[in-house]
Amino acid sequence: MEAVAKLRNYPTSPRRMRLLADEIRGMDVEKALALLDFHPQHSATPLGKLLKSAISNWEQKNNGQSAADASLVVKTIYVDGARMIKRLRPAPQGRAYRVRKRSNHVTIIVDTKN
Repeated sequence: MEAVAKLRNYPTSPRRMRLLADEIRGMDVEKALALLDFHPQHSATPLGKLLKSAISNWEQKNNGQSAADASLVVKTIYVDGARMIKRLRPAPQGRAYRVRKRSNHVTIIVDTKN
């Protein structure tokens, strides 16, 4: 039985987060956690926490069965755009440039290997 975990309104652009999501998609959970622990990108930390949350959600759904024995895999992970904060930055000749501070939503689904 699969388990879901969601991260909402994380203040990083969706494009940057998708780079990490593409790396761990379809990977074993233990391997994915190890990769995220040592990844230099700053978005790896919340993604690792989200993956741990999905693992504990799976354990709760399956009556406390150990995730290590079940050989869990990252079945699905996707990143969607979230709210965008819009600011103005001064520009030459009295103009203003718009600064769009992006954020994203991440959804992870873990399940046993078939």
